[in-house]
Amino acid sequence: MEFRPRNYVVEEQSHALPRSRAGYHPLSSPSPHTLLHQDGDDDIVENRTNEEVFFDPLRAPDSNASVEIADGQGFESSSNRNDDSVQLQTKEWTSFKRLLMQRFPVSKMISVSSMSNTIVRGGKAHEKSSTSMHLEELDDPQKSSEESAKVITRQEYVSRLHELKDEINRAWHDEDRVKSLKLSIKVARLLMDTSVSNFYPTLFVLSTDVLDMLGDMVWERIRQKAEFAEDGSKICSLPENFGASDVCIDAKETCYNWFCKVGSIRELLPRIYLELAILPCWHFLTEQPAESLNRLVMMTRGLADPVAFAYCHLYIAHRAQRLPLYDTGYLITCVNDIKLVFTRISSAKETAHGSLAGSKRSLVSLMEPAVEFIMKCIFNDGSLRRVGKVLVELGLGRSHEELFAGPPCVSIVLHHLLKELPTDVIGSHAVDILHLIKCSNDYSYDQFLNYRLLGLRLCEQISQIGTVDAIVNEVIQVVSQCGLDEYLKVVDAYLDIILQNQMDGYLKTILEEISELASDKVIAEDELAGLQSILVKVLSHFKDLEDVFSLNHFLQILDLMHGSSRSIVNMHILDMATRNGYICDPTTIQLLFEISQAMHNDTDIANMKNDDNHQQARLISRFVRMVDHGAEYERHLAFLVECRGAFGSISELKEILVHSSNCLATKALKDEKKHLSFIKSCIAFSEVTIPSISGQIKQLHLYLETAEVALLGGLVSHSDGLIGSALTCLESFDGMEGSRAAGDSDRILSAIRELFSLLIMVPGDPEVGILHIPKRILSIICSQSWSPKIKARIFCAILSLSATLSQGRLPYRTLHPEIMGNDLLFFGDSSYVHELVSLAESALENLVDVIEQEPSRAARGSMSLEACNCIASSFKINEHVSPVCSKLIETAKSCLSAKDKYLISTLGFLDKNLPAATVTPSIVI
Repeated sequence: MEFRPRNYVVEEQSHALPRSRAGYHPLSSPSPHTLLHQDGDDDIVENRTNEEVFFDPLRAPDSNASVEIADGQGFESSSNRNDDSVQLQTKEWTSFKRLLMQRFPVSKMISVSSMSNTIVRGGKAHEKSSTSMHLEELDDPQKSSEESAKVITRQEYVSRLHELKDEINRAWHDEDRVKSLKLSIKVARLLMDTSVSNFYPTLFVLSTDVLDMLGDMVWERIRQKAEFAEDGSKICSLPENFGASDVCIDAKETCYNWFCKVGSIRELLPRIYLELAILPCWHFLTEQPAESLNRLVMMTRGLADPVAFAYCHLYIAHRAQRLPLYDTGYLITCVNDIKLVFTRISSAKETAHGSLAGSKRSLVSLMEPAVEFIMKCIFNDGSLRRVGKVLVELGLGRSHEELFAGPPCVSIVLHHLLKELPTDVIGSHAVDILHLIKCSNDYSYDQFLNYRLLGLRLCEQISQIGTVDAIVNEVIQVVSQCGLDEYLKVVDAYLDIILQNQMDGYLKTILEEISELASDKVIAEDELAGLQSILVKVLSHFKDLEDVFSLNHFLQILDLMHGSSRSIVNMHILDMATRNGYICDPTTIQLLFEISQAMHNDTDIANMKNDDNHQQARLISRFVRMVDHGAEYERHLAFLVECRGAFGSISELKEILVHSSNCLATKALKDEKKHLSFIKSCIAFSEVTIPSISGQIKQLHLYLETAEVALLGGLVSHSDGLIGSALTCLESFDGMEGSRAAGDSDRILSAIRELFSLLIMVPGDPEVGILHIPKRILSIICSQSWSPKIKARIFCAILSLSATLSQGRLPYRTLHPEIMGNDLLFFGDSSYVHELVSLAESALENLVDVIEQEPSRAARGSMSLEACNCIASSFKINEHVSPVCSKLIETAKSCLSAKDKYLISTLGFLDKNLPAATVTPSIVI
């Protein structure tokens, strides 16, 4: 066998593409001047200049698309918009009900009064008359009270309500509408029972669900009477926005009959709820169906229980959405009535109403959802002019010019008003609103939450706030009297305003006040969350981390924090520090190291799969990578040693430490001022660190990288030792390939090829054998149980390595002047050539054998062609090599199609290089 001689310089020049300097970048937008000066026909130039020129062809606007959009605008009919509005309202109501039930959790057992006998008795008709119950109560009040209070599980209560709903539905479809109405009245009566206050929101949701179903069935029943006769023949089709004049007499009578039945209910609350359930049916009787709303609102004033009163108003607001074009005057009346109830609760005396006075806050909290939903309905799509009218009618303003000059408002009503007011109104009347909040201080809602809400709303449109300084100054003065938790929540809301308007004095005051309030106390979780939000906003505002650290009390506040909040702030600090390039300041490096150490100590090492923990590890690793001590190489190496001890559990960081150490050694070599001992220290650091890294493929790559650095420094013995460690690592892959993915196999192959590339520069050692490393690799590969495909490619790489080492001039060599390559040391030595041929023969024999072991025909054919090309590129085609190539070609022909492009090109290449004489397709080595 004879290796094919190669001239790498000539080959590189022959394969290089011709290059010429371009006049302009092909992806840039050519200017008309450039187009006019291009070579070519004048007509072509003229056509180019007439074409529309875009900055980026991928961002060219589509004129047709814009026309389609323009044509489609305003095309939607009013009926479609109404359908969309109804769907949106239904979706919002469903979400509101779900949140309402979650907001007031209920215990497993519920105590219910006699009004809920429908639930307790399972619907059996053995109720006492009201007269007998009243007489029993007069005879023995205590016994009557005990008997009236019954206990039932929450699940049983809910299940019974679902059963009632199904029973009403079945009765309706069985044409027994009287039974459906009676059962619905019983469901409505349940809403009279407010004995278990926290369960009432759940009861409201479940009961109104039943009543909504009844209302829909009544609507469909009357609509059917209006469109179809008794015999099923169609009378007419009601239009989408029909009026009472479009409805026939028979349907109107049926509708009127339903309202009469509902009006005959004795109890006030069930009567109101049932009429609200069928409220949309007024559409069949009158052209102004919304007129009945004011009457229903007036009726609710007869409800004594405040909770039942509030939720009844909530149901009014919900059902009124089913009416077309209704006025919001009745909603304002609802809010004003609820304000009166809040006022009465506030003025209740503890001597007369001890239980009520003791639970004022919980009672108001229970009524709050009604105020919240009604406020949303009032400002659903109101204009600024209508907003002024609403504020005047709510009693907050004297006129449209003085919108917030009225008397103090109930805090909870003011809170939800601020939530819904348009941003423009809040921005232009911020000072007046601030004064109103200051005056509206009552039990119903914490005043500081209204201050906080005002700040959050102002942040929605900071540029339109006219009196920023006055507002912030007033708020800072007010909250300075609060505790830490309240102070943090309010200040956090105004911090964006302070930062964007560069109010450094207020920022300094806030940090100083926080430091005073937080010192000498255990910070609670809510307070930690507030501190976290404030510090993160400060970090996000500044661009330079040193400006943040220079703020008085910032680091002091950071030291007071702990737990996950401290870790989150630390993560933002590290992210900010590594965002703008390398970190060179020693003080900043030390501070960031301490922050990283604190964050690492808080990390749960046992749960490193957690995303937050992974993010912390990445930030710490990035910080270490971005540190640069400049020419102080020893200091940087000491920093790496310190990091290895502090963050030893982060495997990703250990890789970065090895890369950093190798990079540091390379920089020192380029500097040419460092002693060889420093290079050895860097290599020793990497060599000690690599075994602790998980993943043998990672270790293999890092050993090879470090060996290359050692070779660059002229440390051949160190390089040989590192390559030996890499081979030991390679040997440990035995028995694991069966479970490895294809990606891991490719990485192993890549690492071995990287090793072979390095071996071209490593001088051989005659004492142990010039080619002892390639021979050891061959031995390792033969002993492994890897797939035939991987083995075949490695054997091909060994053939290429042998052919390269046989050349009189190697394609590349190490930059160290004292290290000579194998071409200078051994070229022309017969024993050296014999060793190379022996290595190549062993690799070739194993290559042919392993190809025959491949079970897949297609893969075996491709492997044969790949091996054939490698052999033809490495050796002269003679009587020794030709039989091998012939056999491989025959194998490829038997496995692949005759039209296979790889096969055709390989045959063409061999035709140019094979001798004319016929060779037998047998292997002779």
